[in-house]
Amino acid sequence: MARRSSGSAAAMARRIYLSLYNWVAFYGWAHVLCGTASALLLPGSGGHEAVYAAVERPLLFVQTAAVVEILHSILGLVRSPVSATLPQILERTYVTWGILWSFPEAQSHILVTSLVLSWSITEVVRYSFFGMRETFGFEPSWLLWLRYSTFLVLYPIGLLSEVGLIFVAMPSMKTSRKYCLTMPNKLNFSFNYHYTSAFLTTLYIPVFPYLFRYMLAKRKKVLSVAKSA
Repeated sequence: MARRSSGSAAAMARRIYLSLYNWVAFYGWAHVLCGTASALLLPGSGGHEAVYAAVERPLLFVQTAAVVEILHSILGLVRSPVSATLPQILERTYVTWGILWSFPEAQSHILVTSLVLSWSITEVVRYSFFGMRETFGFEPSWLLWLRYSTFLVLYPIGLLSEVGLIFVAMPSMKTSRKYCLTMPNKLNFSFNYHYTSAFLTTLYIPVFPYLFRYMLAKRKKVLSVAKSA
């Protein structure tokens, strides 16, 4: 009996934690989405060139906070495998801090708009879906469909925007030599951020098909179960 009570308490603690996490993340991404819409639609707001300035703080916060999702996968708090969670979180965090925050030249580019819209719409749907599931034990059928369908369009747009912004920032990386470490130095080690970023873009080639196939398989499985139910 004591063991069963302990297990129930752990399950309840997990559910409360994930509920809070998902709703906080939902609020953060909704803030990003609203900030983007305001910059684009309100007269005198600056259009796409003002999008980054409008969403910088909530974007930095909510995307950095998403790093804990890697721990969620490792600890088994969620079903998402580490192999799918890790590359997606790391690539987004890199673009957020290593490109947009680090190189102001990229902040006014129109690809920021497509990037932020694809990310924020995806995450507003995703976190509301899991928030509903953890908090109430169910989710509306329309939200289930959105969760496993919007990525068909938004994921490729987001990925192309990420890669495009890396290339936009590369000339500044090369000339400024920001984050580079040259020889000689006490560490006896050199590091070139420009070359590293160029290498990281090549990783999108194997990662994109893997993640897209994973999400397609997940979509097929989940929607077929929902249909039969």
